[in-house]
Amino acid sequence: MATFNLTINGESRQVDVDPSTPMLWVLRDHFKLVGTKFGCGIAQCGACTIHISDVAVRSCQLPVSAVGEQEITTIEGLSENGDHPVQKAWLEQDVPQCGYCQAGQIMSASALLKANPNPSDEEIDQAMDGNICRCGTYLRIKKAIKTASSTI
Repeated sequence: MATFNLTINGESRQVDVDPSTPMLWVLRDHFKLVGTKFGCGIAQCGACTIHISDVAVRSCQLPVSAVGEQEITTIEGLSENGDHPVQKAWLEQDVPQCGYCQAGQIMSASALLKANPNPSDEEIDQAMDGNICRCGTYLRIKKAIKTASSTI
């Protein structure tokens, strides 16, 4: 066990865990931030996507010891009232169906738009590659990203 001082959604937090504990389980089990989902456990589906210093990363394979001083943002910290441009565009374009992958999709999309506010279709495809939507809402996801890009 080791003590880690983390900044999560702008708040300083401390946790005593094994250094190899994946961030997904630190967030869900220790801080009750359950918006980040467990999907595959091997960083292939994107359901567990969070931001580390504004970069989208898969938290299921990221050990807490690798985070260091970097800021962590989860879906709960993306906006206070669900009014981030990507979240608003998701609703406007009626993206969610089952909803399971949506937090990871939104976190990947918002990281893309922070780095590139006006991405091409190819850049969207590349950034969202590996974020699996079992319901197949990929066309609406792309449309929502385009909608959000026009408001950022």
